Amino acid sequence: MLTNLERRMLEFIGNYLREHSGRAPTISEIGRGCGVKSVGTVHRYLKSIETKGFLERARSGWRTLLAPNELPFVGKIAAGRPLEAIEQAEAIDLVSQLIQPDCFVLQVDGDSMDAKGIQDGDYVVVKSTESARNGEIVVALVNSEATLKEYRRSANDELIELIPHSHNPEHSKQVYESEQVQIQGVLTGVVRTTP
Repeated sequence: MLTNLERRMLEFIGNYLREHSGRAPTISEIGRGCGVKSVGTVHRYLKSIETKGFLERARSGWRTLLAPNELPFVGKIAAGRPLEAIEQAEAIDLVSQLIQPDCFVLQVDGDSMDAKGIQDGDYVVVKSTESARNGEIVVALVNSEATLKEYRRSANDELIELIPHSHNPEHSKQVYESEQVQIQGVLTGVVRTTP
């Protein structure tokens, strides 16, 4: 886990790289940007960040290798009645929650799952599998076309329902014979990059 100063340094380097077309900041620039006067202190923190796997030394300077794996978990937020605000000093490891073996990412195009919180433009993390349980959200291939829907197999295994969850009444349940549907994967996470 990164310390607060390490995280600030890593964010400074990432922002600097974006603003300067990939050119890395000097150790002095990192120090000035993070309010650290000693070049030796900056170097020590950079080595620590590198050891933790967030930076890689390049010939021209430091470059960001990975974004931080953890974000601070500061507590719960009410979606109903307000809760007492109590800050918690924990971190959530997003990488281990979203990135698992045999996973891939797709970008959602459409609103057929918006009632499940999966909106147009979101990225979905999908674990590759050829089978699914009733109620799971799957990537299904139907007649060479892929779709993201809730999966439901009939009791006699002859039919498969692909169920949308949308506020848009134009979307309706799709029913296919089981041999028409190939499961490509099961949803494990949703990433939204815009509000």
